[in-house]
Amino acid sequence: MLVEVCANSLESAINAEKAGADRIELCSELAVGGITPSYGLLRAVKKHISIPVHVLIRPRSGDFTYSEYEFDSMGRDIELCRELGFEGIVSGILHRDYTLDEARTADLIAFSKGLRFTFHRAFDWVRNPLETLGRLNDLGVDCVLTSGQQKSAKEGLPLLKALKESSSNIMILPGSGINDHNIEMFKKEGFGAVHLSGTKFHRTLSIPPSISMNTASFLKDDQLGISDFETIKAVVNKVK
Repeated sequence: MLVEVCANSLESAINAEKAGADRIELCSELAVGGITPSYGLLRAVKKHISIPVHVLIRPRSGDFTYSEYEFDSMGRDIELCRELGFEGIVSGILHRDYTLDEARTADLIAFSKGLRFTFHRAFDWVRNPLETLGRLNDLGVDCVLTSGQQKSAKEGLPLLKALKESSSNIMILPGSGINDHNIEMFKKEGFGAVHLSGTKFHRTLSIPPSISMNTASFLKDDQLGISDFETIKAVVNKVK
């Protein structure tokens, strides 16, 4: 069974490789579901990690529907990953009605030609998962990362099994809440791979800061925080 670890830093990736993981999914900011890692982190991981690394291409948190600007940046990030020699890309795009954006996802796959392509957990939002799996198969996707459309892969096991049975070409990669207490369940069900972060938190400050830099109100799946023209213009007009 292949074990893929979602690593959010060089230290996480090093620990995963030392522990015997087979592959890394590299990202940043696990708290928001992951976003594209920085150029510096990409270079560092390429220097220090010898097992295959697949890079998450997701320009921001929130939904999986992107503007032309964002889509362009995704293409450029894939080009960079190819130039740096990474083995795979993890990405995907939806329409606002939670259906697969086939045209743009096909473009991402084309940009990734020669690399393995995993459709990420945007799959857990689609309305017709089995039908969508067929469309991803037609597009040439290698792998689908999913929790079975539940909060954890354990809860989503019925759909995960149905997806595995329906797919002969795409590897179904269960992810979310997988650990040493439930991993044997997935092995017993015949899954060829699993995905986990294995995260534990380590205290870095002996005294918590008096002001938090985290903003819970910014964590929204159905809304995007964008610098507003009118708000900024009102401030500029008062000082210029």
